[in-house]
Amino acid sequence: MQHQKTFDVNVIVPLALRLVVGWTYFSAFWRRLILENKLIPEEAGYIGEKFNHFLPNALGIKPVIEYLVTHPDALWINMVAFTIIEGIVGLALMLGLFTRLMSIGVFLLALGILLASGWIGTTCLDEWQIGILGLASGFTLFLTGSNYLSLDGYFTSKKSRFTQTKWFRFLGSGELNLRSHKPLLLVIVFSIFGLTLFTNQYFHGGVYGTLHNKSVKPKLEISNLKIDRNEVTFDVYRVEGVDVYGSFLIGISLKNESGKQLLQLDGNDLAQLSPQTISNHYVAKIKPGKHSLVIPLGAKATIKIPIDNKWDFQKSAYTLMLTDISGTTWTAGF
Repeated sequence: MQHQKTFDVNVIVPLALRLVVGWTYFSAFWRRLILENKLIPEEAGYIGEKFNHFLPNALGIKPVIEYLVTHPDALWINMVAFTIIEGIVGLALMLGLFTRLMSIGVFLLALGILLASGWIGTTCLDEWQIGILGLASGFTLFLTGSNYLSLDGYFTSKKSRFTQTKWFRFLGSGELNLRSHKPLLLVIVFSIFGLTLFTNQYFHGGVYGTLHNKSVKPKLEISNLKIDRNEVTFDVYRVEGVDVYGSFLIGISLKNESGKQLLQLDGNDLAQLSPQTISNHYVAKIKPGKHSLVIPLGAKATIKIPIDNKWDFQKSAYTLMLTDISGTTWTAGF
């Protein structure tokens, strides 16, 4: 009686995950370099500006992001390196080459996405979902490795020398004897789940209390207000709102404590502001648009506006008000 080898369905379990997660990361490389070059700092769509959008509400790694967006050369090097790493990890994962090593790459890339931009997403908490699912997928692929339709499996079947080494089981594929490590594996699983709940609550209030989404409406922070000689100076920082859409400022006004209007600029005035009046701090830049002052997400600048009626500025309390095209206003006093 001829023995028929049955197909072990377990070997195909990682395949869909490998292909989909692999393409998710490789497609970032494909979009930025092949379909359209988004690594040119002087052109619209530069990935460094997208990275700047993460800054206001990043979790734990805000100092790193702020350093990079204030050092354009270092930012560009990191964006290039990040893109190449995503391309290598994604392609190798789809091919099933050094699957476990690539799964560690997926885990770390996903963790970076989660902490940096987990708060962004206008409708479906997009970045948070990408990050947290990447963590779970990376961990799962590390456990499974890949044998079916993979280069790891091909080289193993050919008994290539490097596949016979102990390190290949931990960096490539092959059976891992993890029975004695079950408690550790469960700790990792529940740690990932715990991070899921924590970040869902921290970024979006998704576990208890009131839901919130910082990607829906623009929010500006005003600081360092002062009147010096013939100008009003203040810092403005956009910390919330849609990442692909600017805040369009159509009004800046300044009143004293008696309500007298000391400064009033409308959208046309702001559209004609001299570049010398705006000192941008980061890669994402505040600049005059066609009918307003455009403030991208994560942009911060010091704005200096000349004043003519300086004799009206005596010792008093003043209120600065910024008006968005949506009608939203932000005020600060000094």
